[in-house]
Amino acid sequence: MTWYDALVLAVGFERLAELVVASRNARWAFARGGVETGARHYPPMVALHTGLLVACVVEVHVADRPFLPVLGWTAFAAVLAAQALRWWCIATLGPQWNTRIIVVPGADLVHRGPYRWLRHPNYVAVAVEGAALPLVHTAWVTALAFTVLNAVLLLGFRIPAEERALRAAEPAGT
Repeated sequence: MTWYDALVLAVGFERLAELVVASRNARWAFARGGVETGARHYPPMVALHTGLLVACVVEVHVADRPFLPVLGWTAFAAVLAAQALRWWCIATLGPQWNTRIIVVPGADLVHRGPYRWLRHPNYVAVAVEGAALPLVHTAWVTALAFTVLNAVLLLGFRIPAEERALRAAEPAGT
């Protein structure tokens, strides 16, 4: 196992930790009347994110991609920044954070932490990580494919579904 394989594996374990948090938060939300929307696009998102991790390793080994220090270390720093942003989002939203779209009717929108500046900072973290993780070891095809497919899913399905769910759950008079 190379150091890059270990990095991708570590990101995979981080993603599993996210799923544990998301599962706990889903139970919390459903216990408070939470409503899930956008469930149909969730399996393709899981497949895309799983495919990212697999493709990173496969492309590096099959295409014999080199480690280019300037690109690699810059991309590594971006991966770390994306992880920090993601966990800042998770900490800021607390039990309202999830990998699925589950909205508790009447719950206030969060406007602190990274949400002071960005409407969907977690998706910024996902986009940065999805481009940067492959580029740590010059897996440019994976970076490009993930970026395009992620943009289609986020902009075409996920964000519109989340926005509709948030609007539908707004407290009266807002």
